[in-house]
Amino acid sequence: MRIGELAKATGATTRALRFYEERGLLSSARAVNGYRMYDERAIRRVANIRYLLDAGLTLEDVEHFRACLDGDLPNSPPSEAGLNVGRRRLSVLDERIAALARVRDELAERLAVASAALPRAGEAAERTAVIPSCG
Repeated sequence: MRIGELAKATGATTRALRFYEERGLLSSARAVNGYRMYDERAIRRVANIRYLLDAGLTLEDVEHFRACLDGDLPNSPPSEAGLNVGRRRLSVLDERIAALARVRDELAERLAVASAALPRAGEAAERTAVIPSCG
């Protein structure tokens, strides 16, 4: 099947499929006219790549699963190596969530201070540098 057919069958974009191929996660043969040609196994391989990406893994993480991408990955027994990849990614996500929570809390605090500084009817406006005025 050609790249457009594989894209349609898997819901991936042709750009993503080319990128997976550049990363060595997907392979194709070339037809005489230069078109990429994929076999039926490519459908499962792309589905497995997307399954791992949807779980929060990166393409770098997915590369650790290269040997398993032609199988029934969602129903395969876990491996210690696979679990370690998942644990490392979970740790990174937890760190990002904590950092975002800190940023969110800081913004909420600044908004509360700025809201309290808004002039009420009959009061003069006080300048505050917490949330600058743009207009």
